[in-house]
Amino acid sequence: MGTRIPHLPDVVREWRDKHPGEAIPDGLTLTQPWPATSSEKARGIPDRVIYYQFRHDRARRTLRGIDEQIRKAERAVDGHAPVKRNRYIQLAGATKSVNRTLEAKTRALAGWKGYTTNLTTQSSAFVIDAYHQLWHIEKAFRMSKHDLQARPIYHHVRESIEAHLSIVVAAMAVSHYIETQTGWSIKKFVRTVRRYRTVQIKAGRQILTAADPLPDDLREAIAKIGGNLEH
Repeated sequence: MGTRIPHLPDVVREWRDKHPGEAIPDGLTLTQPWPATSSEKARGIPDRVIYYQFRHDRARRTLRGIDEQIRKAERAVDGHAPVKRNRYIQLAGATKSVNRTLEAKTRALAGWKGYTTNLTTQSSAFVIDAYHQLWHIEKAFRMSKHDLQARPIYHHVRESIEAHLSIVVAAMAVSHYIETQTGWSIKKFVRTVRRYRTVQIKAGRQILTAADPLPDDLREAIAKIGGNLEH
């Protein structure tokens, strides 16, 4: 799981002490063992490890946000802008000032992210990569809630509720397959496909089939999921 970093971790401080004035390499990962206390062990909580990783791009985005907030805080302190919600404005009675201590702290933490795990035998790369795959799970929950309307459930009998959820899970599997094969979002695929219809017209004893011609991109997408374009 992702870990909040309220203070500069000891391992980061130690690295900086050993490399004074040296730029932090992109992707540098430091390990902090976190053994369970005796009371935690009594509750069945295992030993953990925290990995701290530094990314240049993350630091750049964070520092840009800090600079913007500091500029707003300085304008408010100078009386050139109203005092709004800003973590860097320090109020002491009627006196306003920029909280430089907090600024220094947040700048020191810029670019670092923590990952806590109880998989103490796995590598940092495995743990961090697994964490970054969580968006697939979050996306599946959003899909089931919105696109597939998993909730609310208008059933009261257990069998009916299970049948409803089984249909939702099956639809989710089909949706993921379509997205993987076509590269389209399921919303785009459904919105595009639903515009095209095939109709059958009976004229006497003869049945005529009429259909809107499919655009090339849709025809290609249907072919990728094994669709039969002839029927």
